Amino acid sequence: MNTLIRFFLGIVFLGAACKNPHNQEGLEQYFSKGLMKHNRLLTDVIVADIFTPPVASRIYAYPNIAAYEGIRHMDGQRPSLAGQLNGLDSVSPPDPGKAYYFPLVSMVAFTDVAQALVYNQERVQQQQQELLEEVREIGIAPEILDNSMAYGQKVASEILQWAAKDGYRRRTALPRYSVTDDPSRWRPTPPDYMEAIEPHWSKLRPFVLDSAAQFDPGLPTPFDTDQESQFYKEALDVYHTVENLDPEQLDIAKFWDCNPNISHTKGHVMYFQQQISPGGHWMHIAAQVLEEEDLDPVENSVIMAKVAIALADAFISCWDQKYRSNLTRPETYIHAYIDTEWSPILQTPAFPEHTSGHSVASSAAATVLTASLGDHYQFVDATEIPYGLPARKYNSFMHAAEEAAISRLYGGIHYRPAIEKGVTQGKALGKFVVANVTLEKQEQSR
Repeated sequence: MNTLIRFFLGIVFLGAACKNPHNQEGLEQYFSKGLMKHNRLLTDVIVADIFTPPVASRIYAYPNIAAYEGIRHMDGQRPSLAGQLNGLDSVSPPDPGKAYYFPLVSMVAFTDVAQALVYNQERVQQQQQELLEEVREIGIAPEILDNSMAYGQKVASEILQWAAKDGYRRRTALPRYSVTDDPSRWRPTPPDYMEAIEPHWSKLRPFVLDSAAQFDPGLPTPFDTDQESQFYKEALDVYHTVENLDPEQLDIAKFWDCNPNISHTKGHVMYFQQQISPGGHWMHIAAQVLEEEDLDPVENSVIMAKVAIALADAFISCWDQKYRSNLTRPETYIHAYIDTEWSPILQTPAFPEHTSGHSVASSAAATVLTASLGDHYQFVDATEIPYGLPARKYNSFMHAAEEAAISRLYGGIHYRPAIEKGVTQGKALGKFVVANVTLEKQEQSR
C-alpha cells in the first residue's frame, strides 16, 4: 500500500501506457534537489545582472512562491499561499481530469516567473530548456509532460499578475533622493558616491506584513557632534573597532560583505567585482542544508518559500526606517569629526544607516530556518567559496545571523544600535512569518 500511495503522490496515470516509458524512479531522483539547484542558477543570473539587495530579495520570493504552488498538489493536504499573502486571492488548481508530474510543474512555474524578473531572460529560458531536455531523456509520458508544462505556465502567469501589482514598477516614477546640507542626513560615500538605492522600497506591498512599519525598530541615537554625546561615542566605537580588528574579525567582515557590486581602482583603471547579496547568501544556506537533509520535494519547497518571503519582507521593513530616519553613515561622520584619513574595511553601501539590512534579513531568515530545522542545527556555510572565501562553521542558524550582524561593525559600515535593533527587528519579523504562513499538512475531512 505504501508503494502505491507514494506512486500516486507524484503522478496520476489516467490512461493506458504511453509510447515513451515513464521513469518514475529516475524522475524522483532528478527532482529531489531540483528546487535548490534552480535557486543557485537564479543566483548566478542575479549576481551577473547586478541587482541591488532589495530587488534581489523580490526576485527570490516570487519564483519560490510559484514553485510551492506548483508542487503542493503532490501532497493534497498542503494549503495554498492564496489568502495568506497580501493580494494573492487565488491560484488555479490543476484539472482533476488530467495527469501531472507536480515536481515538473513546480520547476516550470519557478523558471517562468524567474525569467520575467531578471534582465538576462535568455539565460533562464535556456536553463528551463535544459531542464525539459533532461526530463525527456530520463523518460516522461508525453501527455504528462505537456500537461505539467501547461499547468506550470498557468501558475507562473497568475503569480506574475499578482507580482505586477506590488508597486515595483510604480516606484521608479517617484522623486529621487535629495541630498541636503544637514550633517545628520545620509549622503553618498566613497569611492563611487552612488545615488541612494531604492529610496521608495518600503512603499512596495509586503508579502505577509500588514505594513512596512509593522516592526519598526525605533529611531537611532540622536545625531550629535559633541565629543561627550552618545552618538559621538557610537561613531568612536566603529572607529576603534576597525582600527583594532583581529584576523578572525577581519575574516568575518569579509565573509558577510555580500555587496553585489564592489568597485576596485588600480592606477587609472576602475573595475567592478560582483558578489552575492545578503538575501542570496541566506537562500544558499537554505539550499545547502536542505540538500544535506534530503527531505521530500514538497517540504523543500515549503522551507525555501518561507525563507524567501521572510527575506523579501525584511528588506521592505528595514527600508522603511532607513529612509525615515535617513541617518548618516559612520564613514561620513568619522571623516568629518574624528579622522579625515579613516576608511572602513568594507565599502559603505549606498543607502542610509538605520537599521542594518544584513542584521534584519539574516535574523529573519535564521528565525524561519530555526523553526523548520531546529535550534541547534550545525552546518558549514560554503556560500562564499565561489567568491574566493573559505567556508565557515556555525552551531546554529542564529549563530550565523549574529555573526552576519556584527560583521557590519567589524566592516566599519554601521553603528552598533543599527545592528542590535536590526537583529531584534529581524527576529520579530521572522516569528511573524512562521506564525502567519501556514504550509504544514492539514487533516483531510472524512
